[in-house]
Amino acid sequence: MVQAYNFLAAWQLFPEKCDYQHGTVPKSGNCKMDTDPAGHQLIITSNWVTLDNSAFFSEYRLTPDDNDHPFENQDMADTIRGAFVNASCLEITFLKNQVQVLHLRKEILANGYLKITHRGNTPEGNPFTNTEVYHKQLSVLPYASSVGSVAIRPTEEGAIKHKALLAMEQQTDMQLDQIRQQIELLARQAQELRKRKELSLMIYEAKLNFQPVIGQTYYLYEKKDGSHLLSLVSPKEWGGNGPFKQFVSAVKLLADHTWMEVDA
Repeated sequence: MVQAYNFLAAWQLFPEKCDYQHGTVPKSGNCKMDTDPAGHQLIITSNWVTLDNSAFFSEYRLTPDDNDHPFENQDMADTIRGAFVNASCLEITFLKNQVQVLHLRKEILANGYLKITHRGNTPEGNPFTNTEVYHKQLSVLPYASSVGSVAIRPTEEGAIKHKALLAMEQQTDMQLDQIRQQIELLARQAQELRKRKELSLMIYEAKLNFQPVIGQTYYLYEKKDGSHLLSLVSPKEWGGNGPFKQFVSAVKLLADHTWMEVDA
């Protein structure tokens, strides 16, 4: 299938470039097209995640010889027919009781994007057209992350993958939340340690007339000449008549000989 060459890739959905008249709108999706070992059939695999984080998977095979072939998902269609119009266009038709239920046109655009146009009828019989645009992926993710090219019901395999995906998302979200909390805690600890270091440097450069005791509260003042003074006397005890320009903070000496700010 030389004409299939341009399509054989993994394609990532551009949700913002899509237009949906019917069905569930996806928030992400991918579509992969490959051939079977013999090179006679196309294998089209789709994964997509909806706005409410429901995940779906579908896979079907297509013999692009413009003849009707049995379709695997009988709930959707009895037969499937497909053919390459040219090297940049593939058309696929799904039929139920010889009546077309869905028509897909897959086109490789001039910019290299893949455009998929879905045409069908709603359960009420109203016609609809959904348009999706994909770009070629450089790598394939190992889990379902995006919307499929055909809106078909989830298969048993899709239900299994859906449950696995939800479990994966719950576990990774929980672990990411734990890591986020740990990072926030470390950030707070680092900020507190930095604050203690700056305060300690200020105090050890201040004038000391006594030997500080671990666990004791002292009072740091800025003197009129810009230097600092560590005192046993609180601002209330000075009564506004102390030999200082302003009160800085109440401090306490810790066991590691750093100082921390405490309530006055």
